[in-house]
Amino acid sequence: MTQRRFGNYSQRARLGLIVPPTNTVNEAEWMRLLPEGVTLHVTRMPLHADSSSEDGRAALYADIRSHVLSLAQAAPDVIAYGCTAGSMVNPINTLTDYMQQCCGVPAVATAPALVQAVQALGLRRVALATPYHDALNAHEQHFLEDNGIAVLGMRGLGIGAGGAAEYIRIAQVPLQQVYNHVLAADVAGADAILISCTDFASLPLLSGLEQALGKPVVSSNQATLWAALRRAGISDAIPDAGRLLQIA
Repeated sequence: MTQRRFGNYSQRARLGLIVPPTNTVNEAEWMRLLPEGVTLHVTRMPLHADSSSEDGRAALYADIRSHVLSLAQAAPDVIAYGCTAGSMVNPINTLTDYMQQCCGVPAVATAPALVQAVQALGLRRVALATPYHDALNAHEQHFLEDNGIAVLGMRGLGIGAGGAAEYIRIAQVPLQQVYNHVLAADVAGADAILISCTDFASLPLLSGLEQALGKPVVSSNQATLWAALRRAGISDAIPDAGRLLQIA
């Protein structure tokens, strides 16, 4: 077999991923889902939860530039920014366009991927289940609604209200608590539930939640991986990971 130019294990694609420093869930969930011949290569970047202010966006862009240039040296087919809060930048393609301009590699990011996932499923009205505090939930609601997604309900866990040092607790939320939290977030009229935050574990729950709720359940990690694989030209259906990863 002729090998790809960058090694024996990446015959189909090589994905680069940028995550916040405390994130321990994103790469763990992706590693469970990657199709054969697709490899993952990860770096960590400071957390940027405020991309709405001029100073916040400037800091985000400075860090993004240095980290995509570093990852680009590994010759990925796609680079993903795996942070929901940090990628809520409007207009929706601004951040990913900047990433690609910096390094010449196609790019995806979590918040835009959530919007694209809802659109790909043919839906427009969602409920949000997050680990976040109220201010960050409101920021996400505004981002989604600015991009044509109606948010009919939100339910958070309040993590981060006492400062960024709390965010390490997100990955520690037990799966049973996540499951109950998502069920409680459902509201009448919602076409889907979005589970927000790439450090909020939910992968083993997605299929069961969809069955229990009778509607799609889309997580940050699922949506970002879906977007990255599709951008790399890979449309494999991935079983037991929610409806989104069954569509091309």
